[in-house]
Parts: sequence; structure tokens; C-alpha cells
Amino acid sequence: MTSDGSTATQGEAEEDLSFGSKLKRELREWAMTLAFFVPAFMLFTGLFYEQRVIPSESMVPTLQVTDRVAVTKFAYGYDRYSLPFSLGRFIPLPAGRIFARMPKHGDVIVFEHPHTGRVMIKRLIGLPGDTVQMIGEQLYLNGEPVDSELVRKVRYTPHGTNILRTAFEWRETIGDKSWFTYRGNKGDWGDNTDLFVVPDGYVFMMGDNRDNSLDSRFPSGHCPAENGVVDRAGCPLRVPAEEASIGFVPLDHLIGRADTVLMSFYSCKLQDDEKCAKRVWKGL
Repeated sequence: MTSDGSTATQGEAEEDLSFGSKLKRELREWAMTLAFFVPAFMLFTGLFYEQRVIPSESMVPTLQVTDRVAVTKFAYGYDRYSLPFSLGRFIPLPAGRIFARMPKHGDVIVFEHPHTGRVMIKRLIGLPGDTVQMIGEQLYLNGEPVDSELVRKVRYTPHGTNILRTAFEWRETIGDKSWFTYRGNKGDWGDNTDLFVVPDGYVFMMGDNRDNSLDSRFPSGHCPAENGVVDRAGCPLRVPAEEASIGFVPLDHLIGRADTVLMSFYSCKLQDDEKCAKRVWKGL
């Protein structure tokens, strides 16, 4: 009630509050909102899905720079590397993975680089016990050439450059899963490798842009080859960590499976009137 006996409206009551009181109330309401939102966000991104932005050209043409991809966190189970913002590197959690599931050939996987801790995205080619080798640009899995079909020749401008490049687009198939890769001319780096025997507890990863991906094909992140065979992991690096390939990737470093391109701000730069693939809500 006011002094003359009338009832004050809500607006009048608001006006009676000082600036400091209004500020305190707003801060209190924001604090309550954040107290709910932050734990809910951490729980969602830690257990279910998170978004990652593609930073490099290593997965072209499947993924372009600036693509936003949805990562399924529960695809392979959970361990300390599943925590958002790479918190698992700083929190002393026990080793091991709960609700563990094995990935499949051809999965596009987000994981932590074994030597640097950087978050990477590549395609899984080899599972524990598999043999993997590149011979004359052809990928061999367990002694057999992976089914490959030449689709087209494309000219494109890589992100952040004005250099026109030529690539051959191939469709590769393992089992019931197919994907596209870019290859340059034969004889480029990574076209011929040692024979890799994937150790227990590890996987073998490759980028779809074969001439622009420092992946498991390259010796700098591996133990030394013996008689042309690499079948061990965990040796001291022979180069600085930032220069090392990912080598064999431990299964407990897997963060999740990239399933969908949500959106992209990538500008198509294919030449010769070639069409660009749809990049909004696109399954991988």
C-alpha cells in the first residue's frame, strides 16, 4: 500500500529500487541460471554429443575447413578422454573405459593425438590385429587391396590459399561402408609405406586427403621398423612431438564418432563447373 492507501503497481515498485539493488538482483538471477546451465552443458557434452569445428584440410573431400560436426560421445564408451575441454588430461581419473565398444572400419573418429594432446579427426582404417600398407598409392588391408574406384578429376583451391591444385577423387569401400578420398599424382609422400601390424589396444588412422594428412602411415610417430614391419607402440619419439605423426592411436584416446556435418561456412572452390557436395546436415 502507498501512503495514500492505494496499491503500488509492479512498475512503480521496480522504479523504487536503486540501481545497485537492480544490479544485484540481475547478477543473482544470472548466477542461478549459470549454476544450472553449466553442469547441464558439461553433462550433455561429456556423455552424449558435442560439436567440433574442422581446423584443417586433412579430411577433404569428406570434411572441409570450418565444417561443424556432431560427435557421438557414447559410441565407444567413456574414459578420461571423453571429458569436454580435454579436462581428462588434468584430472587424475583411473585408466580404462566403461561401456566400451570397438569402433568399425571406416568410422570417422575424434581422438587425442598420442604425442601432443591435440584433438584430431581421422578415418579408422586398421583395428587391433589388422595389417595395413600402402603400395603404389593403393591401400591394402590384411593383405588385400581395398576396393577403390576412380570417380573424377577435380581442380580446387585449398582453404586459405590461392593455389590451384589437382586431385583425383576415389571411392573406397571396406565392407558396407564407402567414402571419398583425394589423391595426387603417384609417388607423393605416403603412397608407399612399411607394413603396419596394429598392436592390441591400438588403431590405425588415415586422413581422406591422402597427400595432406600426417597420419598413421608416417614413421615419425612410430617405433622403428624391423625388416620393413612396424608392429610395436610406445617407443620414445625420434623427433619433436609437434613434428610426429599420430602413429598407432590407443583405443583409450578415442573421444567419439563424428556422425553428421551440422553446418558449414566453407565456400566452394571447385573449378571447371564441378559441383560441391551438400554440407548441411550431412551424414558421414
